[in-house]
Amino acid sequence: MARFDTETTLERGAFDAIASLAHREFGLHIAPEKMKMVQSRLRHRLSELRLATFDAYSDLVCSEKGAEERRSMISALTTNVSHFFREPHHFALLSKTILHGLRTRIDGGEPIRIWSAGCSNGQEPYSIAMHLLREEPLIANADFKILATDIDPKVISFAKNGAYDQNLLNGVTPENKSKFMQADGDLLRVTEHLKTLVSFRELNLLAEWPMRRQFDAIFCRNVVIYFDQQTQERLWPRFKKVLKPGGLLFLGHSERISTPTQFGFKTVGTTAYQKDDGAAQPSLLSGGQYGTSR
Repeated sequence: MARFDTETTLERGAFDAIASLAHREFGLHIAPEKMKMVQSRLRHRLSELRLATFDAYSDLVCSEKGAEERRSMISALTTNVSHFFREPHHFALLSKTILHGLRTRIDGGEPIRIWSAGCSNGQEPYSIAMHLLREEPLIANADFKILATDIDPKVISFAKNGAYDQNLLNGVTPENKSKFMQADGDLLRVTEHLKTLVSFRELNLLAEWPMRRQFDAIFCRNVVIYFDQQTQERLWPRFKKVLKPGGLLFLGHSERISTPTQFGFKTVGTTAYQKDDGAAQPSLLSGGQYGTSR
């Protein structure tokens, strides 16, 4: 077996193969000036696999037998940095929509569904659940679920466990810690009740989506920043299709839909967009009623 050389370098040919694969299968846009970054982040993969060169690694991940390693590669190349209650203005807007006419929605058996697309370590979907339950405990009686997906199987496993070190709990108030978390040694673990509201799944946004029910809101924050414009513009219509009439799409602070109307959205806040199918469609934000799920 070849011996891994800690000084081996990533040459342009291997980089191009890896970058092309990352774009084709995962939508990641990796510019040539990121070659040193890719080299640094993938060195441990060569070590783990006992591969001598990046050429050997690129051959592996681009082959049929490299499917499992491609999952590890994407985990290494993407940054899973998040925190609880990031961008609070999004949560305020979410409350205005989800909690509008809540009793009527509960009595009518209408499901309430939210999608955290790119959930990372789970802080985002757990924040959504905490926020809505604190704002209106009645939502616990609703048919309420959050789907949380990420391309990285490692962070999905972490999020399912729901245990966080203190340095990952910035943004969680003492009240929320007391109500929704329990001590577990040096960690704080989200309560089992909160966990029941969130379903975690591994999902590549560029692949087929298995969901059949429409969503009241989609959070896709700090995800499309990795994609080029063409890939982003393929996503916007797909998000629109799985949103209820008047449903909301939230992006990260440095992400934008450059021409929202072109893709059937209108801007309703900072990096917040509402599905807009025309004047005939009711808008919750203007006091109308939500449509029911298909």
